[in-house]
Amino acid sequence: QVQVLESGGGLVQAGGSLRLSCATSDRTFSARHMAWFRQAPGKDRLFVGVIKSSGDTDYADSVKGRFTISRDNAKNTVSLQMNSLRPEDTAVYYCAATWGDVDFYSVSAYAYWGQGTRVTVSS
Repeated sequence: QVQVLESGGGLVQAGGSLRLSCATSDRTFSARHMAWFRQAPGKDRLFVGVIKSSGDTDYADSVKGRFTISRDNAKNTVSLQMNSLRPEDTAVYYCAATWGDVDFYSVSAYAYWGQGTRVTVSS
């Protein structure tokens, strides 16, 4: 079974930084596109960013310039470095995996999901 586990969430003040990690047991990890989504209470799960199998990245406009996704294929991990955090970044953050030619913005495109890690940004 493929396991996906997020970690690194917590409470941080506005303007601060936090680094989330996603560890997987997927032996084909290097061939997958790895994305981060987030979901605030009562809201839809929304795209944050993706790092493709090629290493290319794409981000939602709301986080562009503040968040950075990276991957370590030797360790089967992906990270989300979050800087200049704002209260509106508060959400549960999810790591997800897919492959092929897909709509990277869509929740339905992803086959594997972690259980999420909670990020709270205080004013």
